[in-house]
Parts: sequence; C-alpha cells; structure tokens
Amino acid sequence: MKQGKPLITFVILAMAAVVALYFAAYIFNAMDDPYRTTQVYSYTAYDSVTVEGLVVREARVLPAQPGILEITRAEGEKVGSGQEIALVYRDSQAQASQVQIEELEMEIQLLDYAISQGTDLDSAARLDEDVLEAVVDLRASYAMGEYTQLRDQVMEVKSSVLKRGYTYGENLTSADLTARRQQLGGELKVLTSQSARATTRVTAPEPGVFSNLVDGYEALLTPESVLQLTPSALQELINHPAGEDSEAMGKLLTSNTWYFAANLPKTAASRLEEGYSATLRFSGELNREVEMTVELIGPTEQEQTLVVFSSNRYLTLTTLLRHQTVELIFSRWSGLRIPKAALHLEEVTEEDPDSSAPPVVVKKLVVYASVNGHAEMREVSIVHEDEDYYVVRPLGTGKKVLRDGDVIITHATGLIDGLTLET
Repeated sequence: MKQGKPLITFVILAMAAVVALYFAAYIFNAMDDPYRTTQVYSYTAYDSVTVEGLVVREARVLPAQPGILEITRAEGEKVGSGQEIALVYRDSQAQASQVQIEELEMEIQLLDYAISQGTDLDSAARLDEDVLEAVVDLRASYAMGEYTQLRDQVMEVKSSVLKRGYTYGENLTSADLTARRQQLGGELKVLTSQSARATTRVTAPEPGVFSNLVDGYEALLTPESVLQLTPSALQELINHPAGEDSEAMGKLLTSNTWYFAANLPKTAASRLEEGYSATLRFSGELNREVEMTVELIGPTEQEQTLVVFSSNRYLTLTTLLRHQTVELIFSRWSGLRIPKAALHLEEVTEEDPDSSAPPVVVKKLVVYASVNGHAEMREVSIVHEDEDYYVVRPLGTGKKVLRDGDVIITHATGLIDGLTLET
C-alpha cells in the first residue's frame, strides 16, 4: 500500500502538467492569432419593458342546460342573433338521431347535385379535384393539431367522395337517382319529426363571438370595472384566478373592443400618454404585435402604475387569452449587429472627380470585411449602441457595402483597405 502512494502522486502531477501545457498552448495560439473575425447579421434592438396583466372583454355567459350538449360553433366564430350555438339532446338516442338527420340531409343535397349534372368530363375532373383538396385540407389540419374545423372537414371529404360516386361512379340513371331522392326525403321527414321532441336548439341571444372558455373572470372584470381598479386590486386578480365556471356552456363576446390591464413600473408609465397608441407584443394564441390605445393611466402604488390599453382588432384571436405576459415596446432600431471592437474611426482622403478642388481628409466609421483573404473597408453609421455591440446601417454603393452574412474582423493590428490577411 505504501509503494502505491508515490505512484498515485506522480500520475496526478503528470496529469496536472498536461492540463497546464494545454492551456498555455491555447493562450499562446490565441495571442499569436493575427486577427479574429465574426459574422454580421440582421438585428433589431428594442427599448421595451415586460409587463404582466389580464385581458378584459365584454362577455355574456351562456348557462348550461340539462342533457347531452353538442357545441356547433368553433372557438372564435362570429354568430348572429338567433343563430344556433349548440344542440342539447334528451338522451343518447336523440343524439344518434341528429347524426342520421345530418347524413340524410347531406346525401339529399348530393343527389340533387347529381340529378342536375350531365356526363360532362369537365365536371368529373372538377369533382376529382374537390375530393383531393378536401383530403389535403383534412390531413393538414390533423398534422398541425388544429381540430376546431375537423368535423366539418371530415364531412367535406365524405361529401366530395359521395358526390363523385353518385354522379359518375355508380352507373345510376336519372330515374334511379330521383327514386332514391324521394325515399331519403321520406325518411328525413319522419326522423326530423321524432327528433324535434328530444332535441333543443340553443341560439345566440345577441350578436357576438363565441367562446367555450368561461374562466370566472367574466363577472369580476368588465370594461367598466377595469377602469376602477388599483394596482393592488389587479395584482390580487392575477395572483388568485377565479376558476372555470362549470355551470356555463360558453360565452358570447359582445363588443368589438377588448382591453389589456397591466401594472407598469412608474417610470415606464410616465412615458405613455392617454389617448395615444402603444405597441404591445403578445405571445400564445395571438402571437403578434398589436397597436393599442392607452385608454387609462391609473393610480400608482409602490412605484407600480395601473395602465389600461384597448384595441378593436384581432378580437376573434383573443377569446382564449386572459393572464398574459406582454412586451411593451417604446422604440426599436433595426440594422446589422457588430461587436464594438469591430468598429473603427478612420481618416479617409476623398477626391471629387467633377471638381478641381484638392482632396479632403474626412473621418468615417468603418468596419473591415474579410473578403478572399483581404481586408476591405466598409463604411457604416451607428443606429443604436448597447453595452457590447452596435446596431449599424451600411453606407455606400456597389460591392463595398456591408451586408447581412459578411465576415468582419474584430481584432487585428495595422488594418488598412486591401491588406492581405495572414493565415
């Protein structure tokens, strides 16, 4: 055991020596490198602040009804007063009867179409195209996980296939189609009469945008009450969600205007003005920048100011939004991003080819691009400065203009336009 200790010590010292040599070689190579480069890329810098708040809408909650509920409107779909929103079935048999009614109605429509068509090859080609488009749409929705219109798309595929089959695929005469049409019409009449007593149609009491989500905030937050909130009251609503309402089947958003209430740092709120616009970048279902009006700059508590924004755009995309973290954008600067070390102030001699005046020496902000083993000067102007980078705008014309993707030199000595770079 004692003889092993010197060996272990030797191995540890040897490994430490190897690591030290590796780092020494790395540092030497880095210092000996004649120049270093990086790639230029398009960039937008923002002067912004991230805020937390709640989306507020004028909503009318639709109470649930006893029975089997089938919503017939998609999320965010506009409905008019008196239009159907849902069907309520007394039992499963009534629900099955409704499915049969819909299938019979569709088949009758297809038979009417087939009876009206001749044996036109162009019509057959159009029907083939309809079948293909319906299948492609259905597959695309399934692949993207977009299921709100899935039922309608399945029916469209079935409709297109049956229409093609009735019209050109089953060798049926006009008399055959008419007889089939009369038979289905009789079945539909009987089934509709039976189903009417076991099925209730729920209609919209007023025009609006339908939403399945009833999260309990509908009574707590309205366009009127949000203007009376304090920062602490809003924070309390954010911290303690109301919870979904199990007694409701959905709601109607009855106004085109929606609101976003948030607590802003006092310094950020002071940069806003009531009645003027502001840019807010939402994520989630909305996922875009929205120009909103500063509706109210409210009270301040503990350096937090309540601000309410409003908009009459994208209402159908906000039906599922409530608690949101949003970026409030004050300014933005777009251009090319470069490290600060890459920018140089150079004296350049310029001559006017159309004048006999002597050359003049001017100072220019430039970077040096690495092009085919040579350093080439590119003039720029500063758009925005940050802690360790600039956003710049390229100047000049022709080939010697800085572009997205160019490789520029960040560290070197003795740089001049046209210098051959060592490798």
